Amino acid sequence: MLAGFLKLIPANFVNSYRNKIINIHPALLPSYGGSGMFGMNVHKAVFNASAQVSGVSIHFVDENYDTGKIIAQRCVDISDIQSPEELAERVLKIEHQLLPEVIEKFALGKVFVDKSRVRILK
Repeated sequence: MLAGFLKLIPANFVNSYRNKIINIHPALLPSYGGSGMFGMNVHKAVFNASAQVSGVSIHFVDENYDTGKIIAQRCVDISDIQSPEELAERVLKIEHQLLPEVIEKFALGKVFVDKSRVRILK
């Protein structure tokens, strides 16, 4: 589980642990992801785009920043926010809700890739 890890994982490591490394991202991927899109950089980009919703994405790690298959996402209404900092606070709240849920499902073997889609068993 990666959270706040800013380095690209080497391809040989990713290949050894394919679909076993997960990351959390403070936006709704595939938007607002990639190199340099972390922390307040993400929230400023979302705010400056005048997006009306944001959220959190939990995804498998692959050889590139934020392009692995998405495991889970949760949205939050940001239509009334006044700053990137306020946006960050709202997103953090849902990060704290979704991440433990996904980690529990992952630990119980209930997260798997079925063809090209990620499935989570209830």
